[in-house]
Amino acid sequence: MVAHSGLITVMERAARKAAPRLRRDFNEVDALQVSRKGPADFVSQADHRAEQTLFEELKKARPDWGFLMEERGGLEGDPTKPRWIVDPLDGTSNFLHGIPHFAISIAVEEPHPAGGRGEITQGLVYQPLTDESFWAEKGRGAWLQDRRLRVSARRDLSDALVATGMPFKGHGNAAQWRAIYDAVGPEVAGIRRFGSAALDLAWVAAGRFDAFWESDLKPWDVAAGVLLIREAGGYVSDFRGGDRAMERNEFLASNDGLHSKLHKLVGGALRVPRG
Repeated sequence: MVAHSGLITVMERAARKAAPRLRRDFNEVDALQVSRKGPADFVSQADHRAEQTLFEELKKARPDWGFLMEERGGLEGDPTKPRWIVDPLDGTSNFLHGIPHFAISIAVEEPHPAGGRGEITQGLVYQPLTDESFWAEKGRGAWLQDRRLRVSARRDLSDALVATGMPFKGHGNAAQWRAIYDAVGPEVAGIRRFGSAALDLAWVAAGRFDAFWESDLKPWDVAAGVLLIREAGGYVSDFRGGDRAMERNEFLASNDGLHSKLHKLVGGALRVPRG
């Protein structure tokens, strides 16, 4: 059994405590109360219940840490301490339609010495229905349970299976997505849209997908997944091939052999300079 830090133990314990109720709610989804946060943006009792459990477990373990959570937003803690970034149910639309593809995502963000937020140092993406726990720690690799993860070794775009998130009602830039699709689609073996960015990123880290692109995401969607990919030997950049993915809210991820080819296609489609 691979050894990991106490923080990963805390995160996995919290996720596994929230998971049984998510599984029950998934099997009784017709009975859930659902409300609308915005256009095609739903929140259910399941989201709230899972978030409450995660909040209680993580708060108990680290009482002075802050939170950034999908439903509650930001909760201040000691500014000199890390904070939790939590998505209790990434893939809510899948969940509400009975599609068994969703996850819990938890990450740890360190404070920046000069003030503000710093880097992600631990991340966990947990799939309650398959009991798959993808986790990573900065400098210690990425793992699926106790199996070391590596991004795929494919070098040819024609062999690559690429994941993406598509714009939908009230969300995303349809023209931008279409331009990228028109550039990338004809060059690759296939494109998939599964509906959970956290799992998409975890699957890139595991080599199931060869690459991923999406924009208009939230920190809780990507914080854990980005760390997973980087610790699995992959690259995450903005669409220009630069290192400002979080700042620009543009995410292009793959192994090193595909990355330059992809950002060349994407940058050309959007007519943007690198950097």
